[in-house]
Amino acid sequence: MPVKGRFAPSPSGRMHLGNLFSFLLAWLSVRHEGGSLVLRIEDLDPVRCLPAHAWQLMEDLEWLGLTWDEGGDGASYWQSNRGRLYAGAFARLEERGLTYPCFCSRLQRLNEAPHIHVVSPSCPCAGFTPEEAAAHTAEKAPSYRVRVPRKTVSFVDGLQGPYSQDLATECGDFPIKRADGAWAYQLAVVVDDAAMGVTQVVRGRDLLSSTPRQLWLYEALGLPAPAFYHVPLLLAPDGRRLAKRDADLDIGALRRRYTPGELLGLLAQMAGQQDSPGPVAARALAERFDWAKVPREDITVAPELLQ
Repeated sequence: MPVKGRFAPSPSGRMHLGNLFSFLLAWLSVRHEGGSLVLRIEDLDPVRCLPAHAWQLMEDLEWLGLTWDEGGDGASYWQSNRGRLYAGAFARLEERGLTYPCFCSRLQRLNEAPHIHVVSPSCPCAGFTPEEAAAHTAEKAPSYRVRVPRKTVSFVDGLQGPYSQDLATECGDFPIKRADGAWAYQLAVVVDDAAMGVTQVVRGRDLLSSTPRQLWLYEALGLPAPAFYHVPLLLAPDGRRLAKRDADLDIGALRRRYTPGELLGLLAQMAGQQDSPGPVAARALAERFDWAKVPREDITVAPELLQ
């Protein structure tokens, strides 16, 4: 089957150098194999995700020459318009007794972001009777979790190699729907990648630990799973991860300092695809792209780039 990749940004702000790094690798891998690429807008959070940010990131990607084959401005590729599909998947899990309402406070769930590996195997809500759950629901709208089995999920990451996780002890029951009705990342990403025919997922290695629970969801929903490549993160000299909230190397600032070819050359050197940061065209990089040259460990950005 032809390779089909995707880039799935969350439009919560302007992209930074780390976002561009992971998307470039996704783009190069797909283009090297002669495959196609989907641009999906992951705007599940109605407060943080704004349409203006989505239009801006598309313009920024086109400026770099990193184009896509489907999605982008198509409404059906925005997660805010795909709730019916998530509800259908939720119903299938519910029919199998794999979901339950959770009344834990937001404070108790703060560390359950998809990029943080937190063990929470013993949610007290899992043991509520229907009557107890109904009584709590009368006082507070619940979120919903999925019950994970006592099972070890193993897979071979295309870059990081073998990885295993015991779902019950290392993951625990995880949220699939928020109390405000918004669908959780873990469920939406599985449903969308399967529905869009994605066969290859390239993303930051901060999401490596979330992959086993997603693989289990693919299996539970009877959906085909893609291959995964988890790429290194870009770090500031002090060791912290580049993030939108810190406006680190905002692409707006990068566009004022570099041409598209210069910026691609800088990223290509970080990705091990060329020895120097000289200007390069995206297509030329794709022709010689080699996963074996991509570093596995996180990459510290040179201090002069942060000035």
